[in-house]
Amino acid sequence: METNLSVIAGLGNPGKRYERTLHNAGFWCIDDIAKKYNAVFSYSKKFDAEICQITISKRDIWLIKPQSFMNMSGGPIRAALDYYRIPPEKMLVIHDEIDLPPGVTKLKMGGGHGGHNGLRNIFNHCDRNFMRIRIGVGHPGDKRDVTDYVLRDVTQNLEVAINENIKDVQDIITIILEQGIECAMKKLHTSSKLNHK
Repeated sequence: METNLSVIAGLGNPGKRYERTLHNAGFWCIDDIAKKYNAVFSYSKKFDAEICQITISKRDIWLIKPQSFMNMSGGPIRAALDYYRIPPEKMLVIHDEIDLPPGVTKLKMGGGHGGHNGLRNIFNHCDRNFMRIRIGVGHPGDKRDVTDYVLRDVTQNLEVAINENIKDVQDIITIILEQGIECAMKKLHTSSKLNHK
């Protein structure tokens, strides 16, 4: 069953200071998607977001990068959804996930925010009825170290592992569009390449 996906939002923090931090894994992923389709983001003051449009499997998809900081991601996303009259259930949000190890990526519909402040803010603006791709970045081991961990520059080995997952997200998005989220979840979660532990 096809999924009527219309918006993909990647989460991160704007500016060079945060470009190579783990919290920007959502930005890395959505930049990779735009690059594949030769799309260039442009800043929309109306949304406070960088935005562009691509076509996948004959579907027009908006790509959105909120330019508020992570903790305020919901406002720009809500503004874009309202402007284009797109309900949240037609949105996919891509974000970093400390509760998954590097090399593991998961897809889900709905669920809690797990302490992720970007998701928490989106919930405040859009509820939680949207799809999510969670890119594993690992956990520092102590919750007191989480903020420093996700906001420091990524190590080379960790960056390689995350970028491998990001490349595979391209295929998963196509499956979501053509076969539906259940098929995409099955493919993603049973793949030894994406789900090694």
